[in-house]
Amino acid sequence: MEKEKVTSMFVRERLQEAADEKYKEFHGSLLPGTDNIMGVRLPKLRAIAKELARMDWEEWFAAADDAYYEETMLRGLTVAYAKMDSESRLSYIRRFVPYINNWAVCDCFCNTIKAADKEPEKYWEFLEPYFSSDKEYEARFGAVMLLSHFVKREYLEEALKRLESIDQEGYYAKMAVAWAISVYFTAFPQEVLAYLNGSHGLDEFTYKKSLQKILESYRVDKETKEIIREMRQRG
Repeated sequence: MEKEKVTSMFVRERLQEAADEKYKEFHGSLLPGTDNIMGVRLPKLRAIAKELARMDWEEWFAAADDAYYEETMLRGLTVAYAKMDSESRLSYIRRFVPYINNWAVCDCFCNTIKAADKEPEKYWEFLEPYFSSDKEYEARFGAVMLLSHFVKREYLEEALKRLESIDQEGYYAKMAVAWAISVYFTAFPQEVLAYLNGSHGLDEFTYKKSLQKILESYRVDKETKEIIREMRQRG
């Protein structure tokens, strides 16, 4: 049976049906500089993306007619959900990453790529170039992929090296590194505490933001937070 073809008009109509004006205002406040928001909540976006993933979506994806933020989000989610072989998915991921232009698209896309959990070695190798990217959201993509799929002891040492190798100066790239450091800390507190107390390669801003993120975590106990506060005060 031939699959129904996805068109930009079809996608836009589905989004318009799900748009919520109040949510548009709220979500817009979280995405400064993004003024093309329709106001569709994430659970609804995921449902639409799963629908598109069962259709003939490839030409729609290639057209990249993203007049709205949600359309960009849908292209990423569709790539994550659609059934395809690993090389095809990696090819689509590579094509999509340059279109990431805010933290929400980046983070949602990363945590939806469940194929990375099934083929970690392949994705670990695939991600390597992004840590040296001079583009803010490509660097963030690399960092968020680590915290989403590679918080495992066998990757810890190399993951920390990859994070500190990111020298992209953008705020959202640096904050992703800090976030990732804090996530690794909650999983491996002794090892990451030793790293942060040692000859780490983080710049001052990222180091302090990493400590801040650790303090904000509900998974870190009070005693450990006191140690982190002392480290912040020492600078």
